[in-house]
Amino acid sequence: MKAQMFNFQKWIEETDPKKLKAIFESLLLESGFNIEGFIDKKFTPHGWTALWLLSESHFAIHTFPEHGKSYIELSSCIDKPYNDFIDNYNKAF
Repeated sequence: MKAQMFNFQKWIEETDPKKLKAIFESLLLESGFNIEGFIDKKFTPHGWTALWLLSESHFAIHTFPEHGKSYIELSSCIDKPYNDFIDNYNKAF
C-alpha cells in the first residue's frame, strides 16, 4: 500500500455553526466517510472551530464571522470517498 493523502481546502461564505455542521456532516456521510468522533469549540467574542475524526482521516471547519467566511479542509488517505465528497460539494455549492 502506498502512503498518500488527498487534501481539499476552500473558503466559503457561510459562518453559522448549526448550518455548517448539518451541511458538512451530511456531505461526509453521503460521500462514504465513517465518522468516528466530533468535537467543536465556540470562541468569544466570535468564531467556531469543528473537527470530525474520520476513519479515513479528518475534516475541519474554522469560522471567521467578522470577515463573513469560513475555511474548510478535508484530508483523506482514501481516494473514493474523497472524490465523492468533492463531487457532492460541487453539486451542493
